[in-house]
Amino acid sequence: MSVETKSNEHRGKISRFLFLGLAWLLAACVVIQIFIAGMAVFTSPSYWHNHIVFVHLFEFIPLLMLIFSFTGRLPQSLRWISAALFVMIFAQFFTANFTGAGAFHTVIAAVMFWLALHVAIQAKRIIFGRAKRKESQ
Repeated sequence: MSVETKSNEHRGKISRFLFLGLAWLLAACVVIQIFIAGMAVFTSPSYWHNHIVFVHLFEFIPLLMLIFSFTGRLPQSLRWISAALFVMIFAQFFTANFTGAGAFHTVIAAVMFWLALHVAIQAKRIIFGRAKRKESQ
């Protein structure tokens, strides 16, 4: 195996692990975001500011996931879900600021959590399944 091939394989492995970490981080961020919204509804409206600010800390995670899905040579299904998650975050901005669309805001958040969790679980299966296959060879 050439040095270049080993280097590309190493980059791919790093990309896959970064993708996996970002997927779990996104799922956690969505849960935290939902929690902050709950605090705003049930504790104090002052938490809405935290809800608005927090999204800016993770809004580009799905875009990074999309990039790492290519460099890590992950399946197209994970690429499409990463792209969908990115679009959904911006749909959240739309539903939060467009009269009449607010009810979809919570539904999109639930779907985002489910998709982030799904993609994290799938990536874990793919990455560690791939590692087990290589060990047994």
